[in-house]
Amino acid sequence: MNLDGKVAVVTGGSRGIGRAICIRLASMGALVYINYVSRPAAAEETQKFIHEAGGKAEIIGFDVAESSDVQAAFKKIIADAGSVDILVNNAGITRDGLMARMKESDWEEVINTNLKGSFLCAKAASRMMMKKKWGRIVNISSVSGVAGNPGQVNYSAAKAGLIGLTKSMAREYASRNITVNSVAPGYIETEMTDLLDEKSQEQIKSEIPLATFGRTEDVAGAVAYLVSDDGRYITGQTLNVNGGMYM
Repeated sequence: MNLDGKVAVVTGGSRGIGRAICIRLASMGALVYINYVSRPAAAEETQKFIHEAGGKAEIIGFDVAESSDVQAAFKKIIADAGSVDILVNNAGITRDGLMARMKESDWEEVINTNLKGSFLCAKAASRMMMKKKWGRIVNISSVSGVAGNPGQVNYSAAKAGLIGLTKSMAREYASRNITVNSVAPGYIETEMTDLLDEKSQEQIKSEIPLATFGRTEDVAGAVAYLVSDDGRYITGQTLNVNGGMYM
């Protein structure tokens, strides 16, 4: 799978799943733009990993939930790199809590970043893709978006919304040779799962047929497949990477 000459933008690319995706796409030859919003040091570390492996990466900070920031960022990327061929909408936040007690602000922050942000970035990136009549967009959803999760009505709604966004965009852009898919990870070994105590981890693993958490590289591999020529005939789909937790 080769991405030589392609320009990829990965939102929330500084750490966790986003970092693994950046590293994987760069290893395939793409020039990767690593987006971050609040942790420049983490983005620099991701860039360092890529450069040390012989890959190409740039850092670009912007808030995906702010329309003016998104438009300015993609304008700069196109001016500097000449194109945007691949977009991975990975940026996301959580503000967990039971619905009965959830603040309206917690609902809005999660929807704005996780769903609206993906819409804004896809809209900006697709303009260049339509001109070139080639593009790959992957939205990172979640098992919470396909199965629901108590205490995450805002997160689950946003991630479910991404699946609907994916299907509609896939239909709209297919005639321009732009594929749009989503990847829905289950429990992946990240900073978030590290916060769970041992008892909670074992309980969750007991509900996963493969009986283990996934690795960030598992998600990155799914994304790599969808944006490569091997995935050229796949669009409007959600690839579940969850060890069988949801079937």
